[in-house]
Parts: sequence; C-alpha cells; structure tokens
Amino acid sequence: MKFDNTEVWGFEHAFRGLRNPKNSWNRSDSKFNDYYDEERADVDFDELLKVYPNAYIHHCNINGYYADIIGEADLKLAQTLIKAGNEHRKFMRQIFVSVDITAPLYWWKEFDTYKVGTVANSTSTMHKLATTPITLDCFEIDDYDRNLSLADNPKDDDGLDNISTFEEDIIYVLENIRQKYLETKDKRYWKELVRWLPESWLQKRTITMNYENIRNMYFQRRNHKLTEWSKSFIKWVESLPYTEELIMYDGK
Repeated sequence: MKFDNTEVWGFEHAFRGLRNPKNSWNRSDSKFNDYYDEERADVDFDELLKVYPNAYIHHCNINGYYADIIGEADLKLAQTLIKAGNEHRKFMRQIFVSVDITAPLYWWKEFDTYKVGTVANSTSTMHKLATTPITLDCFEIDDYDRNLSLADNPKDDDGLDNISTFEEDIIYVLENIRQKYLETKDKRYWKELVRWLPESWLQKRTITMNYENIRNMYFQRRNHKLTEWSKSFIKWVESLPYTEELIMYDGK
C-alpha cells in the first residue's frame, strides 16, 4: 500500500472562517502563506522551525518557501470547536487533502463506506487490465506469508503445503487468460480475467477529502484488524500537517 503526491491546502480560509461567528478576526495570531526568502539574512530556516516546530512548509521554490503557522490563540479556538462536536468544527471540512493511494480491492471496498465529502478517480480495469503482465507485484503483499501452511500435516507433500502454491497457480491462470485475450480479442477472455481477479489486486486512486473525513477515519479505523488501516493509513494520517493538534485531537 502506497501514498504518493500528498497535497494539503486551505488552512488560511478555514481559520479565517473559524472566527466569523464572533467577528474575532483581530484576535487571529496565525501566519498563512508566509514567504521566506533563503537569501534574506534575517531569515533562518532552522531557527523558524525551532520557534514553530509544527509549521507546514510548502510550495518551496529555488529561492525560498512558504509556511503556514497556526498561532496559539487560533489553535485554542480550533480545539474548543473540535471538542464541541462536528456541528461546530465546520472549519475542518475546509482543509483539503489530495493523495494518490495504491491499495488492494479489499481495502477499497471498506474505504468506499466514506462517500460524503470524498472524491475518487481510479485507474481503470475496464481499459487497462490486460495491457501489462500479471505478476506478484500487481497484488498487495506487504504482510504476505507465503509459507503459511495449508496441509493438515505440514510435513505431508500433497501439493497444497503452503499458500505459495496457490499464488503460483492464480498468477499462471490470470496471465494466460490475459495472453489469450490479447491474441484473440475475444471479450469472453477479458470477462473471465475480471471475474477471477483476486481482491488483493492493487488499484491506484487519486483521492480528495478533508480533515473532517480523515478525522472520522482515524478514530474509526486506527485499531482495525486490517493492517492497511491500522498501520499504513494511520501512519500516513500522522504525517499530515497539524494532524496531532487537529485530526488526532481527542479533547484532552
């Protein structure tokens, strides 16, 4: 499972709107899209991170970088609203994340539970399934134990001694169906390829969601028995800017 091309945006307008209910914009102490030119003698990147260790550095260019820095007063108000409930923390829905996720079909089935506020654009099995060879790399194998025994007596040599036997068979069958489809262009072979494709097949989707979506997923899935949730997804969430202060904040 992989997470690539993560982009986060929206802190500025989300925190501006967060102060709208009480017209308290003058009390905001955050800095957004603050530009720091590395050639300026009065700016030191390391010193900036010492003062603001959680600063979100983004849109770097050859001469400098931009930083989103949430101030203490704004963060206190944000966490008060988070603690008050989802009807009060509307600003979380205005912080957006885009990411390319490559995951097995069995994981995508569960992710599809989260339809509200998320958008996905996936690679196509309809158009591209038969274009490349089918190998073990096409499947989710992060925690795969190919030596897991299938035999009643692991010492018996009955042809079903471990899962790797099935692995070799299914890849052989799928690749041969693919080759037959390419040779004949007979759509019956393509249909059988789709029909027998295992749920461990990897698919990439470009996902857009917001911090509220991700917060819900984090608390609902962090102890899930699928390691794609409890390890891979949670690790990615923990890498997002201000995730501990906003997404993971539990009111304490």
